[in-house]
Amino acid sequence: MNRTQRVITENFNTYKVEEIDKYIENGGFQGLKNALKKGKDFIIDELNTSGLRGRGGAAYPTGKKWNGGRKNHADIKYVLCNADEGEPATFKDRELLVKDPYKVIEGLAISGYTFGAKEGFIYIREEYEFLHSKIRKAIKLAEENGYLGENILGTGFNFTIKVFSGAGAYVCGEGSALIESMEGKAGRPRMKPPRIGVVGYMGKPTQSNNVETLAIVATVLKMGASNYAKYGTEKSIGTKMISLCGNVKKPGTYEIPFGMSLREIIYDIGGGIVGDKDVKFLQLGGVSGPLMPKQYLDTRYTYEDLEAKGFGIGSGAILVADETKSVIKFLESVSYFFFHESCGKCTPCREGKRQMKKLIDKMSKGTATTKDLKNIEKISRIMTDASFCGLGQTAATAMLTAIKYFSPELCSSIDEMKAL
Repeated sequence: MNRTQRVITENFNTYKVEEIDKYIENGGFQGLKNALKKGKDFIIDELNTSGLRGRGGAAYPTGKKWNGGRKNHADIKYVLCNADEGEPATFKDRELLVKDPYKVIEGLAISGYTFGAKEGFIYIREEYEFLHSKIRKAIKLAEENGYLGENILGTGFNFTIKVFSGAGAYVCGEGSALIESMEGKAGRPRMKPPRIGVVGYMGKPTQSNNVETLAIVATVLKMGASNYAKYGTEKSIGTKMISLCGNVKKPGTYEIPFGMSLREIIYDIGGGIVGDKDVKFLQLGGVSGPLMPKQYLDTRYTYEDLEAKGFGIGSGAILVADETKSVIKFLESVSYFFFHESCGKCTPCREGKRQMKKLIDKMSKGTATTKDLKNIEKISRIMTDASFCGLGQTAATAMLTAIKYFSPELCSSIDEMKAL
């Protein structure tokens, strides 16, 4: 089995943004050409055959999403590329925008054609400010070469793209909060229904996709879904970009086929653990993901294998912590992040994070009680069940899995247990 692949990442380090001709020479925009030539039914069939699931974390089947969206016959529609990559330990979308911006632009154009939109937006997180001018330049060159703008490739399809900048709010990674931000409002999630596919940007149907998802769309429509489906497993088709970080010798962004084990990813791709220490736990899918103890390292990296054991792929982040790391200190950093990023809209998240932070601080100082530990589990479950959006619903994931797998370490922080 090959350790890494060059399918989505085939163009990495082959051109600079001003060298659109090199992208075209490498087969760039062939996916868009195929889409415009063969039509929307062809696009949906290819996406279904490819088994593509959204790479932003929700993992919803892209073909199903796009097919439903194109049936909405509104007069004005919009498409979005969600590049508000704010999940700590996740940086694979940044690499795509840096090393292959035209593929993302191509995927967004295909999205616009399929959805029936004439205008698209790339919403880039504020912290990626260095990318804004780069992407605008790529858009301009794509227009000058006939791949954006009026009557694209002589087909009558009109489509333009604009860049929006976020303001550093993690919650704006959620689709409706992102749109609120674009409309000049506070970035807070909307009540659902209606979903943004029906009432989105400026009250019009809006389709939002992750950076990696759009890059795969362009790849699939270029190489063919049946060829893409040769990678991965029967249920987790294709390849996945991962952000590997933490206590590994070779952190970075890698493209892997679904089906590798986590052990292979860490040791064969990541080079093992710094200082040749042992693994203590992983956090999968970013800071909102679960903590996985080392006994699961031989689990295959697929949707089905991870879900069967109560874990998930999420954003594609794999953070590795070695045997010297404190679970409590790690939870302290997670708690602080969510306390800082909660938008304050709903009580379960706003007040739940405040109380969790206080209780974890007590655990870190060794002054917590057994009642505190019971309360933090209770608060975590209330937040998960009652929070308004995904931020609050997943903010306690790390804590709940720590309680499940690392309870002896958590109990060691309980004041009255120290004398036992």
